[in-house]
Amino acid sequence: MSKISAHLPSSITPFSVISQIARRIRIVPLVVLLIATVPAWFLTEGIAPQLVRAYTARVDLAIDRLPDENYETILTRAEAAARAAAQRSFDQDILVTDVSIIVSVQNYGSIAPVLTLQVSRPEWRSRPDAQNWATYFKTARSLLFFEKEPTSNPVPAASSLSTPK
Repeated sequence: MSKISAHLPSSITPFSVISQIARRIRIVPLVVLLIATVPAWFLTEGIAPQLVRAYTARVDLAIDRLPDENYETILTRAEAAARAAAQRSFDQDILVTDVSIIVSVQNYGSIAPVLTLQVSRPEWRSRPDAQNWATYFKTARSLLFFEKEPTSNPVPAASSLSTPK
């Protein structure tokens, strides 16, 4: 006679062993996933690195007119201030690719921009001269109430004036 007995999987192997195997099965893919992502990230960065976030530095400068200073000397001071600001902007931040500087002058309460300097880093590196990259505002002289110097052309005297006798 043969004895027929039904064996249940839980009766063959204890339940604790099955749960440990199931836990290992869940952990192995997680470990493989974590180990594979780091080299994949390095590979992606090596092939196509992220773009650098470059930007334009904007600087607004205001200078006051000194006593007995004419318009040409103010322009010279404005160029020097713009040159220093451009160099300082490029030196302070390596991500700055372009610099935009506006220099305004104050004269007896009136304020007007006299020049703007817009330059990129390679242009500035090749020629760090503010006069080369500056744009001058033509109306600044009149807005700041600087009168042009009188010309040396003498006014012709009227010879036909009669003097009373």
